[in-house]
Amino acid sequence: MKIAVLGAGSWGIALAKLLYDNGHEVTVWSALQDEIDMLNREHEHVDKLKGVKLPEEMIFTSDLNAAVTDSKILVTAVPSVFVRSTAKTLKDYYKPDQIIVNVSKGIEEATLHTMSNIIEEEIPGSTVAVLSGPSHAEEVGRGIPTTIVVGAKKREVAEIVQEAFMSPVFRVYTSPDVLGIEIGAALKNVIALAAGIADGLGYGDNTKAALITRGMAEISRLGVAMGGKPETFYGLSGIGDLIVTCASMHSRNRRAGILIGKGYTAKQAMDEVKMVVEGVYSAKAGKKLAEQYNIEMPIVEKVNEILFDNLPAADCLKDLMVRDKKTEIDVKRWN
Repeated sequence: MKIAVLGAGSWGIALAKLLYDNGHEVTVWSALQDEIDMLNREHEHVDKLKGVKLPEEMIFTSDLNAAVTDSKILVTAVPSVFVRSTAKTLKDYYKPDQIIVNVSKGIEEATLHTMSNIIEEEIPGSTVAVLSGPSHAEEVGRGIPTTIVVGAKKREVAEIVQEAFMSPVFRVYTSPDVLGIEIGAALKNVIALAAGIADGLGYGDNTKAALITRGMAEISRLGVAMGGKPETFYGLSGIGDLIVTCASMHSRNRRAGILIGKGYTAKQAMDEVKMVVEGVYSAKAGKKLAEQYNIEMPIVEKVNEILFDNLPAADCLKDLMVRDKKTEIDVKRWN
């Protein structure tokens, strides 16, 4: 089928190559003409996905109408802060028989909306699916075996997307829990910042394992309170994505966290990473959601203090260790 990938960052380019290799006709759109010129000239994103060569037949354009016309699937792969503006523009070209597959991860701070909420708000009546899981663009672009999940409100939509993306190196599962998938995808970036900060402070594997485990507890508590399914948070878009984001140097959130742990400000860390660090944008939204749903999220709270209140990272992590004693499992009585 004909597929348009909207956004020519590392993730958009990796998915465009995967879809082309699956036999689809792929067009990549970017609002940045310089980026399109570079891709047409080099057939490689030399800044964000160096070494992943793209086929001569792949089309690169800054003309959104040309990109989406006659496309069955529209993959939105812009940074989360640009999802709303992209959806506003896309509305003029969207057709009711098209499926929008959002692969951006985040929560809008002003509205606390997920990315699919934003798209549905800007394009009423649109069919939106989400794709998420442990999947670094650097590895997907090289054909490293990866497993991911597609969420949609209707089974048939999820299965169309599953069929389009599935390959011998890219296994796709389906799920009806769109909300749970998006909450896990957005908030794992905040926990990955905390894991990176711990690395930057020189802490070890014990600390990282604790942050991953207790971070997942925070994410799942909030996600279930919002209406997500518990099993989602212990699946690919929950613990799977959290592990890979906290452990890998491909993770821009972890890399930024390491720099913050070494004393950089959040802005200095993002400038050094040279990519959008989604966890910085999702941290405030995560804290606001925790307050709205009356959910205890101490790691998310401390990340906010480090990022926005300029509190020392070492002090914030120590604060987590000396909190009041808790039970790990909430039980009515001892057996």
